[in-house]
Amino acid sequence: MAVGLLNLSCLGLGYVLLRQWIGAAVCWAATAALLLLALPADADGVPVGVLVGYGVVLLAAVADGARRGLRARLSLGVTARRLALPLAVVLLAAPAGGTLAYGAAREEAREEAFQQSLLARLAGADAVVKSKDGVRFDLAEPYYEEALGTYEALALEHPGSRAAKLVPDRLDAYVASVSAPYTEKKYCLAVDPLKHLRSLPDTVDAAVLGDRAARWDEPLARSLYECGSAERGRTETAPAHAAFTELLALFPKSPHVAQVEKLVGGDLTEAAAPLTAGTASDPCAAVKTVETQRAFATSLKGYALDGAVADADRGVQKGVFACGTRQFRDGDFSDAETTMDRYVKDYPKSPQTAHARSIAIAAQIADEEPEAGKKLPPASAPGGPRMTMVISNDAPDAVELLYTGPVTGKITIRACGDCRKYTSLDTALGGFKPCSGPSSKYPKATISLPAGTYHLLQKRAGSGLSSAGDTKSSKAKIEPGYSYTNCLYVTSLLYGN
Repeated sequence: MAVGLLNLSCLGLGYVLLRQWIGAAVCWAATAALLLLALPADADGVPVGVLVGYGVVLLAAVADGARRGLRARLSLGVTARRLALPLAVVLLAAPAGGTLAYGAAREEAREEAFQQSLLARLAGADAVVKSKDGVRFDLAEPYYEEALGTYEALALEHPGSRAAKLVPDRLDAYVASVSAPYTEKKYCLAVDPLKHLRSLPDTVDAAVLGDRAARWDEPLARSLYECGSAERGRTETAPAHAAFTELLALFPKSPHVAQVEKLVGGDLTEAAAPLTAGTASDPCAAVKTVETQRAFATSLKGYALDGAVADADRGVQKGVFACGTRQFRDGDFSDAETTMDRYVKDYPKSPQTAHARSIAIAAQIADEEPEAGKKLPPASAPGGPRMTMVISNDAPDAVELLYTGPVTGKITIRACGDCRKYTSLDTALGGFKPCSGPSSKYPKATISLPAGTYHLLQKRAGSGLSSAGDTKSSKAKIEPGYSYTNCLYVTSLLYGN
C-alpha cells in the first residue's frame, strides 16, 4: 500500500523506496512531459489525450508498485516502516495541490485571454475610427456608427474590464475625429458630422456618452452660417438656401440668424444701388445679378429681408428700363423689344410704361429696317398740328401697322372678308389697283401724326416676324397741311404665298 500510494504522488517515490530505478525514471519522465505540456497554464488547458495517457501511466505505476511491494524485503528500521504509509498519504497532497494551482492558473489565463479579446475589439473599433480621418462623413458614417456600437457594448456589457475603462478616452478620440472638419474650418463639410454628434443621445446610453453631445449647438449654428455665406454667391444657390433655412429652423434665436439678415440684405441693397441711382455700367447684367439675389432672399422664409427686397424691386424696375434703352442704342433690337415688352407687362402703372411700349414698337420696326433704330423714340409726343392718315385694308387677313417717328404706335385693322390676295400675275399684267372698290368695303383706321419722317411696318396680325412674306416695311414723310391715305394689301406668288 505504501509503495502504491508513493507512486500515486506522481513522483515515482514507491519505486525509489524499492530501488526500482527504471520504474522511477519512467514516472519522472511522464511527469516531466506533463509539466512541459501544461506549463505555463493557458486558457485551453492540457489536451484530453495527454491527461488520459498520463493517467494510464500513473495507474500502471500504482498497480505495478503495489505488486512489487507485496514481495519486497526492505532493510528498513521499525520507525521507517511505520512512517512509510503516512508519508505516502501526505505526499498525495502534492498532485492534489498542483491540480488546484493549475486550475487557478488556467482560470487566470482564461480571464487574461478574455481581457485581450475585449482589448482587441476595442483596438478594432479604434482602427475603424482612425481609418476614416479625412473621409467625407456621408461615406464614413456607417463605419463610425459601427465603432460607436462597439464602444457602447464594451462599456455596458463588460463594465469592469480593462477595455471598458478605456472607452471614455476612445469616445473623446471619436468625437475629435468626427468633428475634425469644424476644427479645420471646413464649415460645409462640418454640418453633417456636427448634426450626428448632437443626435448621439438618441442612440447611445447616457451613462456611456456623458456630456459629449451637449456642446455642439453653437458650432453647428456657426457652421450653417459660414457654409451658407460661402455658398451664397455661387450660381447654384441650393446649398446656401439649405444651410440658412436649417439654421433658422434649428436655432431661431441664434445671433447667426441676424447675421444672415444683415449679410443677405446688405448684398441685395448694395447690388441694387447702382440700378436705383442709374449709374450701373451694364444695367442688363446688373439686373440679372439683382434678380438672382432677390430670388434667393425671397426664398429664405422667416428672415426679415422685406426692406432689402423692396430696394431690389425699385432697382430692378429702373434697371430693366435702362437695359432696354441700352439694347436699343446698341442695335440689339430683338432683345430691346423683349426687354421693353417685359417692362410694360411687369409695370403697367409706371410713368415710363408708355415710353417703354414705344421703344418696343420701334425696336420691332428697326429689326426689319435698321434705319428706324438710329434714334430712340421720344418720351413724350411733340406739340403742334397733326395730320390724319386713313389706312384701308384690302386683304383677307387682319393687318398690324407699326409706325415710329415723332410719335410711335401700333394699330390693328380687321380683315376684309370680300377681299383677296393679289398675285404676281396681277402685277405683271397691269391694272393693279388695290382699294379701288367702294370705300365702305374696306376696314379702316385713322391715326393723327405730327409732321416728320416715319418708318412703318405692316404685317399680318398675330403672325409674328418669322417670314419675310408676312411683313413689309416702308417710309413716309408727313408734311403740315396735308391728309394722307394708305392702302394695305397682300400679294403672293402665282403658286403659293
